[in-house]
Amino acid sequence: MPGAIYAEGLVKTFGDVRALDGVDLDVPEGTVLGLLGPNGAGKTTTVRCLTTLLRPDSGTAVVAGVDVLKHPDAVRRSVGLSGQFAAVDEYLTGRENLQMVGQLYQMRAKAAKARADELLEQFNLADAADRTTKTYSGGMRRRLDLAAALVVSPPVMFMDEPTTGLDPRNRQQLWDVIKQLVSGGTTLLLTTQYLEEADHLAHDIAVVDHGHVIARGTSDQLKARTGGERVEVVVHEREHIQAAAEVLRGFGKGDTTVEEHMRKLTVPVAGGAKLLAEVIRELDTRGIEIDDIGLRRPTLDDVFLSLTGHIAEAKDEESGASQDTKSPKRRKETAQ
Repeated sequence: MPGAIYAEGLVKTFGDVRALDGVDLDVPEGTVLGLLGPNGAGKTTTVRCLTTLLRPDSGTAVVAGVDVLKHPDAVRRSVGLSGQFAAVDEYLTGRENLQMVGQLYQMRAKAAKARADELLEQFNLADAADRTTKTYSGGMRRRLDLAAALVVSPPVMFMDEPTTGLDPRNRQQLWDVIKQLVSGGTTLLLTTQYLEEADHLAHDIAVVDHGHVIARGTSDQLKARTGGERVEVVVHEREHIQAAAEVLRGFGKGDTTVEEHMRKLTVPVAGGAKLLAEVIRELDTRGIEIDDIGLRRPTLDDVFLSLTGHIAEAKDEESGASQDTKSPKRRKETAQ
């Protein structure tokens, strides 16, 4: 049985640009899939195809048990979508925005009002409920946008870079809300430019580049592909660098890297915390004073660099000049 979100061989072209080149995804019910990739990799196009905003040229897509191509209206009733930019009417109040969404879903006026009040409380917007949203901060607008996507309690959510541009406090608040949703059984596909966000929220991660998935696994599994653990040591005195390098060579599983200007040495190892304790004892025995020592694991930044050849970029896919956005035809279609 496919998961709550399933795609096989999705292809989408815009003129000469092949934005999706056979994307395969399978997201089990009640889990979070983090979709990572450089600008123009196809993340937003994938979300738009799965939520019926774009029709793929070929391939299969099933969301909440419904065929996306055959029954798009039924899919729309089963999903929530929060995009990179808050899609709220700035001339309506927060409460009016949420009630309007409920009524668009054919909820009775009383039920729509009750649901709006419930969501305003959940998203800490009750005090601003009767203010027009043009007076809201960016973080408040983003929370209201997410609340609007949840008016009908969809079993499947798509969040396309939902925390882009938010300060750390607002980002953490949205993370808390997302975790509550998933703990309640919601299935989530999350695209993000913040690798820490995927590390923090996603059960599984798919790395997309040039329109197809190039790696898939848990955060730990992907990190393991980049070479495992390493010991980093910062010696107190520059003249101890060579002696410290000798010690690390005795424990290392590869070459020791030395950054003399920072008095830092790094070596790949295997053995975890137990080995780290042995390194500390040996350095102490030799009288090598250190300012810092640690067992470091690869970050998702390291994974990104290893898989795609460059670090994650800060621009969102829709605004960057990239493979996925250069086509005038694509700009016209995604604006609809």
